[in-house]
Amino acid sequence: MRIAGRYIPHILSGSLKYRPVLLPVTRGEDRPGRGFTLIELLVVVAILATLTAIAIPAYSNYREKAKIARAISEIKILSQEIAGYGASNEGDLPTSLGDISRAGLLDPWGNPYQYLNYATVHGAGGGIRKDRSLHPLNSDYDLYSKGKDGLSQAQITAPLSQDDIVRANDGRFIGLAANY
Repeated sequence: MRIAGRYIPHILSGSLKYRPVLLPVTRGEDRPGRGFTLIELLVVVAILATLTAIAIPAYSNYREKAKIARAISEIKILSQEIAGYGASNEGDLPTSLGDISRAGLLDPWGNPYQYLNYATVHGAGGGIRKDRSLHPLNSDYDLYSKGKDGLSQAQITAPLSQDDIVRANDGRFIGLAANY
């Protein structure tokens, strides 16, 4: 270790005087383009890893909420188109989404929207969606998305149906089955 002489200001009896002070000189002061130490790099990597661990789930959650909002919006539009079809066909609703030129429409998760006109149902229930009390969700037709998992059951309280986007109460509710 070398000792280098440095001058620092020193106040003696009201006058400013400079006195030499001996300070150790480190190796880093000899090199003007000094790099980062391993510890500094590890701290930066740890901070970035922590921020990433926070940001990725938040971004995934945001994307899922956006897909749900898109499915709700599309179901509202489909409901309006079905109502328009019924108004121009003496109250008869379409038998399928193909009747309103929407047969190939996919939900945000890549699954086709499900539509069931109650007038075409024969037999006991015939796939009509039901609430927790086993009452039909609607009185005219079912329209829903199977949600993220692409699976569904007739009763919306079933675990496979919790992520479905449903139309209920004849269109007064459109949203996640888990929120109904």
